[in-house]
Amino acid sequence: MGFYESAAKPLLFRLDPERAHSLGFWFIRHGLVRARPSYHRLLRQTLFGVYFQSPLGLAAGFDKSAQALAHWHQLGFGFVEVGTVTAQPQPGNPKPRLFRLPRDQALINRMGFNNEGAHQVSRNISTSNPQLPYGINIGKSRTAPFEQAAKDYQEAFRSLHSFGAYFAINVSSPNTPGLTELQEKGPLLEIIHALREVNPDRPLFVKVSPDLDTAALDRVIEAVHEANLTGLIATNTTALREGLRRDPRETGGLSGRPLKHRALDVLSHLYKSCNPNVVLIGVGGIMDGDDLYERIAHGANLCQVYTSWVYRGPSLVPLALRRLVTLMERKNLRSIDALRGIALR
Repeated sequence: MGFYESAAKPLLFRLDPERAHSLGFWFIRHGLVRARPSYHRLLRQTLFGVYFQSPLGLAAGFDKSAQALAHWHQLGFGFVEVGTVTAQPQPGNPKPRLFRLPRDQALINRMGFNNEGAHQVSRNISTSNPQLPYGINIGKSRTAPFEQAAKDYQEAFRSLHSFGAYFAINVSSPNTPGLTELQEKGPLLEIIHALREVNPDRPLFVKVSPDLDTAALDRVIEAVHEANLTGLIATNTTALREGLRRDPRETGGLSGRPLKHRALDVLSHLYKSCNPNVVLIGVGGIMDGDDLYERIAHGANLCQVYTSWVYRGPSLVPLALRRLVTLMERKNLRSIDALRGIALR
């Protein structure tokens, strides 16, 4: 057990979850938290023209306004996704809005896309010096009506399109009323076309909900193929409460260990149904190196963590990557591409 789990975590977990997050994030954005990187030649890959030293990144939601972008490489990540960013600044939902479920190694959040807005985020990025690839997750402003959603996404994208390795279109958070309806093929294509009016060349991903049934997932896949999108992110948090040891009866999106099996099922379906050139990012319930290996074996090109990083701290990333390399060497797999999808062949 490292310093974080034995000393820092018990202190942080005595605080309100959002206050603990703010405190930990302050240390990160001032460069005071580090982890020994665990990069290995087996983990290197180039996807959509971007070089990744490792397949493990930080999911959106931690660095909402790109305030710590210059420091994430110090924690061993291969990439990071900032946001969710909206066109205008917004405070998010009323507090309390973040809840720990320690027995389940899970979190429930109903943050509501609190962020500094696309214009300020663009300034934050332009004054930082990122040392690793980063994506930008954009979402609908709470005040934007459903019929104006495409224009609202376009406004955020217009401020940010010259930055980042890719953009993630967030149409799947359960914490913005009506947002998940934008996963339907028609509204989704409208958003994609609006973004491409601004810049047709930026790699675009769609982040999908784990709560979609197979038919709804297939409609998303149709939109991705029709628009020739770069990829999909599977998955966002879930509104369901399956498999919990203790249900706190709080609304919001559930993340962490209980999401693992559903996120894996969605990823597997996407891998089997998508064109081979569609890049898949796996996220949801990845708690260690074995989970990371399993997610790539079920079709992920890249993976992301969030909740497990809250519970295990900075040691998670190097430990997970070393375990991934060990498992790959045991199977004589010489690249991430060789591992990808092996469980589904």
